[in-house]
Amino acid sequence: MLFKNITILDDNLEIKNDMYVLTEGDIIKYIGEKRPDGNFERVYDGRNKLLMPGFYNGHAHSPMSLMRGYGENLALQDWLNTKIFPFEDKLDGNAIYWGTMLSYAESLRFGIVSSSDMYYFMDEMVKATVDAGIKGNISRSIVHFDNSDIWSMPSMHEMKRSFEEYHNIEDGRIKMDMSIHAEYTSGPDAVLAVTEYAKENNARMQIHLSESKSEHEECKQRRNGKTPCQYFNSLGLFDVPTTAAHCIWLEGEDFDILKEKNVTVASNPISNLKLASGVCNVPELLKRGINVAIGTDSTSSNNSLNFIEEMKAFATCSKMYYCDPKAVSPTETIYAATRAGAISQGRDDCGIMKEGAKADLIVLDISGPHMHPVHDLKNNIVYSASGSDVVLTMVDGKVLYEDGDFLTIDIERTIFEAEKATKNILAQL
Repeated sequence: MLFKNITILDDNLEIKNDMYVLTEGDIIKYIGEKRPDGNFERVYDGRNKLLMPGFYNGHAHSPMSLMRGYGENLALQDWLNTKIFPFEDKLDGNAIYWGTMLSYAESLRFGIVSSSDMYYFMDEMVKATVDAGIKGNISRSIVHFDNSDIWSMPSMHEMKRSFEEYHNIEDGRIKMDMSIHAEYTSGPDAVLAVTEYAKENNARMQIHLSESKSEHEECKQRRNGKTPCQYFNSLGLFDVPTTAAHCIWLEGEDFDILKEKNVTVASNPISNLKLASGVCNVPELLKRGINVAIGTDSTSSNNSLNFIEEMKAFATCSKMYYCDPKAVSPTETIYAATRAGAISQGRDDCGIMKEGAKADLIVLDISGPHMHPVHDLKNNIVYSASGSDVVLTMVDGKVLYEDGDFLTIDIERTIFEAEKATKNILAQL
């Protein structure tokens, strides 16, 4: 596919106008000012359009779209214990599949090409990812409250089996990660066992870390003064490539540990604001050279996957945190939404507009009145653009969404089945 006369964000996140970009198979074959020679299956007219890397969602719970708008106006622990956990207890594979498909349709609509997902029912989540054509780092979240043998738990066997069956299928489009849900939902035996399995299999790790003040402080009471970050580090978890979601209440040497261990922080600004959990100290993380990605968390706590909206919150929260309008720049924000997220997923050839990189691309319509005048297009992308400006989403060189059409998802059936599954669960509560 040849994009012609289109504005792009290049590999340095600089704006270039009137460019040609050629995709061939699953990669970006050519980027330049001159039209390449040859006949092309499709030529896309890029006038008044921007071509840029797609968004990489650093932290998500895709099946939880079924709980969108359910359990509102509650603090995190009340929300989890009184609404979310009881609903989740009634989930089955069918509900998981359609909830995941609903999230993937929304993701493609808003330019998300890949998500780091933490949940369960791995077979159905993988099937949805395969069917939708999107990318995903999917992890079976492990929770372990007692002193029982960790390998006696069905969840551990699901984790192991799904990694053996699904890791790097679909030419690497689907990756299976490991996951410890959080410090407060697991003991040291679980952390050690999952970490050991991840090390043995060169797998990646996803965790929740210091999401709320109570989580952070109660950990210090339980773990002889250790913060969640220090606790996980003492058990060797960060020796595995890790994406740590939230990281709101970090303190002291936590920052040094994350930097030393090359941990990615996935900041989830809208979910954290909505649950009144706090604001991640992104400027300090960036100052220390820590990789920071952007996540949406679930649509039950967000309540949308509008990633451009998430980018604006990411930038403005940081400014308010320091009362400094220079705290996080538009360039840093776009990098966090694209390249940093791809790096967190172990997708080193993704999230960048570069010849030879994977063709995970999105097109934004920049013709609308809200995108003018243009003093700096990157400012407009972060502060003025809307999720509805995404008019095309491509994954591995295949167009999956364009101008309202979902090319791999039956959107009417997906909405119907997701609504049906939700009603069935509510009837049981």
